[in-house]
Amino acid sequence: MSIVVTGATGALGRLVVDELLARIPAEQIVAVVRDPAKATDVAARGVDLRVADYTKPETLAGAFRAGDIVLLISGSEVGRRIRQHTAVVDAAKAAGVARIAYTGVLGGPGADFLLAADHKATEEAILASGLPYTFLRNGWYTENYTAQIPAQLQHGVVRSTGDGRVGSAPRQDFAAAAATVLLGEGHENKAYELSGDHAWSLAEYTDELSRQSGKKVAYADVSPDALRGILLGAGVPEAYADIVVDIDVSGIGRGQLQGGNGDLSRLIGRPTTPLSDTIAVALKKLR
Repeated sequence: MSIVVTGATGALGRLVVDELLARIPAEQIVAVVRDPAKATDVAARGVDLRVADYTKPETLAGAFRAGDIVLLISGSEVGRRIRQHTAVVDAAKAAGVARIAYTGVLGGPGADFLLAADHKATEEAILASGLPYTFLRNGWYTENYTAQIPAQLQHGVVRSTGDGRVGSAPRQDFAAAAATVLLGEGHENKAYELSGDHAWSLAEYTDELSRQSGKKVAYADVSPDALRGILLGAGVPEAYADIVVDIDVSGIGRGQLQGGNGDLSRLIGRPTTPLSDTIAVALKKLR
């Protein structure tokens, strides 16, 4: 039996592998990757690589073994993910894995913003498979905002629509929770709603960024149409621009990404990482 992490060279996948390596021997870990050339550092640490591609179901047949515990990290290609994820679930079932964990979205079947549709369909496919499961319904990653700090400092503004609050945490916290669920007992057929302990507004975010950077960054509350126009003007594809606007209006604006039930901090055994700490890390990387 191995702990298998799909999408293991992605931003979250690498962190999950790191967490596992800190807890169990490398020979018990499998990293499923699309391009082994991007995983040479992972292989050098003794982790077994299995090459497979979500978009090529025939490659998934060799990705899993009977008794494996699998973490299916959601793909990034919105609109194609249902087919991709279903192929992974089918391959896992055919192999006879012991359990499959999936990184979905906060709110699960109750989430009704556009980005949630693929995640809800994936959960349905897992339930239909009959496999033992754990649903890790991840909230917003703080890096969704801090990755944009160079542009935010350059322009001195963060634009969004609405005044909702975001219960975010950095990917490292979510990775720690995933490792706990993969290695621990008592997580079978459970769903966890994972979010940061303290929700924040973008006005608070810009205040903290200004304080730490020493540069004034303002928050601009713009209309949904104006935000969509800004995104399109920046070269964002139309379909994805619609999703981003809907996240602000429906996901954040109606409180669906606020979270706050404490599942994440309970799983990782400590408070979630504050917004200020993640901003500090991002700024340090720029210096």
